[in-house]
Amino acid sequence: MTDAHRARPDGVRIAATADVDERATIRPGTRVWHLAQIREDASVGRDCVIGRGAYVGPGVRLGDNVKLQNHALVYEPAELADGVFVGPAAVLTNDEYPRAVTPQGRLKSGADWTAVGVLVGEGASIGARAVCVAPVAIGRWALVAAGAVVTRDVPDFALMVGVPARRVGWVGRAGEPLVAKGDGRYVCPRTGAEYHEQAGRLAELPPAG
Repeated sequence: MTDAHRARPDGVRIAATADVDERATIRPGTRVWHLAQIREDASVGRDCVIGRGAYVGPGVRLGDNVKLQNHALVYEPAELADGVFVGPAAVLTNDEYPRAVTPQGRLKSGADWTAVGVLVGEGASIGARAVCVAPVAIGRWALVAAGAVVTRDVPDFALMVGVPARRVGWVGRAGEPLVAKGDGRYVCPRTGAEYHEQAGRLAELPPAG
């Protein structure tokens, strides 16, 4: 970090050009980069990275070790668990029926709509320019491919691609597609961890031995 960053005793580093509301909570070790904006009452966990131009809406909750890449937009009332990755220019929406004006033609205010959020489970990843259309929940360790549009809840460990997004496989904690072994069993090619599919859901198996 350079002198252009404001460093706190707890290891938080905030770029001088970032806009962080004084009512936001930023926990130790987090870094906030150039032109990022963190709104009032947002809560950002430990050791997070908030990239250039990223946006964290009012009251949004981020867990520990979350990475928001450049220009990721996370609108309230989203909640992201520990270890979530949101790729460059990805969007987590919050308006189910977006309109600029009411049926009478009056410019809408905050009182004219109810925000709905995206929930993202532990370790999940949202690819670059993907869109998660609220209300929707992304399961633990799921992977949403770049450019996908998620309109339905996503199971744990699911690999989602396309518009609208559909499941094309499973991924493990390492993020790589799992290899089928038969009888509903899968293995991670990187770690060797094994998983079992049943009724459209995937669960981790305990280590052998």
